[in-house]
Amino acid sequence: MEHLITPNKDSQILIDVTPASAGWQYLSFRVVALSAGEMYTQATEGNEVAVVPLRGTAVLSAGGNSFSVSRRGYFQEPPHILYAPPDTAVSVRATTSFEFAIGGAPATGKYPIRLFTPDEMKMEIRGGGAARRQVNHVLAHPLPAERLILFEVYVPGGMYSGWPPHCHDGYAGSPYLEEVYYYRIEPEAGYCIHRNYRRDIPFDELFTVRDGDLVLVTQGFHPVAVPPGSQVYFLNYLAGELLDEARGTPPYDDPDWGWMKEDYEGNMLKLPVFGND
Repeated sequence: MEHLITPNKDSQILIDVTPASAGWQYLSFRVVALSAGEMYTQATEGNEVAVVPLRGTAVLSAGGNSFSVSRRGYFQEPPHILYAPPDTAVSVRATTSFEFAIGGAPATGKYPIRLFTPDEMKMEIRGGGAARRQVNHVLAHPLPAERLILFEVYVPGGMYSGWPPHCHDGYAGSPYLEEVYYYRIEPEAGYCIHRNYRRDIPFDELFTVRDGDLVLVTQGFHPVAVPPGSQVYFLNYLAGELLDEARGTPPYDDPDWGWMKEDYEGNMLKLPVFGND
C-alpha cells in the first residue's frame, strides 16, 4: 500500500486503512462523510473503537447508549469522542452533513462505552521557535483505553511539528506503535511536507500533503513542515504494544536533534550574514 493516501471523494468512505492494507498488525482507520439523514454502522468485533467527529451534527450510538454530538469544525472547537469496547455495534446517524473518523485496535473489553468530553482532554502548546504548535491529547493517557492513543495537532504556517523528530518503531528501544496522520489544511491551495526516515537503514520518504490526505507512519522518525500561509490540522490514531497506563510512554528522539527541546532558538543563523545593516 502507498504510504500517502488521497481521499476517495466519490465514496461515503473517504479513507480506509486496515491492518492488511497497511501491512501492519494493530491499527485500523476510516474517514466517513454522511449527508443529513444517512446512517453508518460498524461492528467493533475484537477491537476497541473511537469515533472522532470532524464537522457537523450526528447521533452516535453504541450498545444501547446514544449521544448527540456537534462540531463546527476541526479548526473551530475540540471534539466529543465516543469510545466503544469489543463486541459492540456502533452507529452514526447524521442530522446534518457529518464527517468523522473511526479507528480501532485489538482489545479485551476492559473499558466500558464512554463519551469523552473536551473538558477531560489535556491541551498544550508544545515546542518553541519555529517548532511551536498545539497538541490536544483527545484520547491519550491518563484517559483510559487499552491500545488506542489519539491526538489532534494544530500547526501554524511557517512552523514544524514532530520536532525534534521522534520514532516509536522499536528502534533504540522505543515502543512499537503504528500511526496514521490524517490531514486537513487551509486554504485550498495549502499543503505541508511530511517525512518518514530511518537512521539505521536506507529508508527515507518525503510527501507533499494536501487537504484530506493521510500518511501512514510504518516506521522511522516523522517530522512535518508547514509553509507560510498554510494552516494545518492533523488527527493521529496510534496503537501497538503499549497497553493501558503504558500508553503514556514517550517516543525516542533523534539524537541529532533532541537537544533542541532545551533551546529551540539554538544554532540559528543571524541575518544579515554579511553586508550593510
